[in-house]
Formats: sequence, structure tokens, C-alpha cells
Amino acid sequence: MTEADIRALFARYEQIFNDALAGRIDAGAAATLYAAEFIAASPAGVMAGKNDAQLREVMEQGHARYRAMGTKAMRVRELRLTPLDAHHAVAHVGWRGTWTAPAPAESGEVTIDFEVHYFVQQADGPPRVFGWVSGDEEALLHEHGLI
Repeated sequence: MTEADIRALFARYEQIFNDALAGRIDAGAAATLYAAEFIAASPAGVMAGKNDAQLREVMEQGHARYRAMGTKAMRVRELRLTPLDAHHAVAHVGWRGTWTAPAPAESGEVTIDFEVHYFVQQADGPPRVFGWVSGDEEALLHEHGLI
């Protein structure tokens, strides 16, 4: 697994996410970014899941929620890698999200930088995300008046 492979994975991730924000939802394409099973951790807890129809439904609901709160774009602003072995790495992805500012804000948009740490594996085929660790997204969105 090369750095270029992982950068290509997150370029696809960014494109698929932004397509969904624009209403061009392809949950099947989004699901190809993930391994058959995955784990996720945040201050809300730890969960494990499968890459199945339920994941695609949850992704569609999540994208709809982001659109409803005025999310305009998500961009990778930084990507650092920690290789673990020939098949595994941690991708530290700095994201920059842009939202339409809620009234009565004076500015037209809100920009938030945050980081998510993705566990990536390359077994058969391209690299896929098999887990991630994120901060308190709800608190961050609340702090900026988006929810």
C-alpha cells in the first residue's frame, strides 16, 4: 500500500461526499470506501458495523442531515500517514467543512476545521477504511450554531 493509494482513496471519499451534498447520492459508491466490517469511536461511544444495506441507509440519512443543516462542502485540507505494516496505515485526515451561516449571522458561511483518524487496510483490491476515531461532532456543530 502506497501513500498515493491512500491519497487516491481520500480523493474519492471527498468527491463522493461532495456529490452527496449536491444531491447526487450514490451510497453504493460510498460503501466501496469501506471494508466488509468496520469499527468507529467517538466521545459518543464505540460501534462496530458491517458494510451492508443498513450502512448505505445510514449514509443516505447522514448526507440528508448534512444538507439540511446547510453543509456546502467537505474538503481534505491535510492528510498525514502513519504506516503500520505493508497492509495497514492510519490516515490522519484534516477536513475543512463549509456551511451556510445560520441567521442572524453576518457572514455568508461558517468554516470548521476538524480531524478524523482512519484505519486503512489493503488486502484484495484498493485500500479501504476499516475504522475511524473522531472528535465530538455534535458539540462542534452546536458550538458554531449549526444545530
